[in-house]
Amino acid sequence: MEKIDVSGLSCPVPVIRTKKIMDAGAQEIMVTGSSQVSKENISKLAKQQGYQLRMIKDGKNEWEMELKKG
Repeated sequence: MEKIDVSGLSCPVPVIRTKKIMDAGAQEIMVTGSSQVSKENISKLAKQQGYQLRMIKDGKNEWEMELKKG
């Protein structure tokens, strides 16, 4: 499983970094972040790319999501 921490980064950087991992062929990705906008944008990207999303942690200032292809 690939892991990426996009905490403290502003869009579009978190989306670009996540997409780069997806394009490299990652089947499972764990993304950690702090921005609610990034969370929403990465969620949209995951759905567009055919990943299933599961929120592991969904706090006000910190979140973690698991993305699985297929």
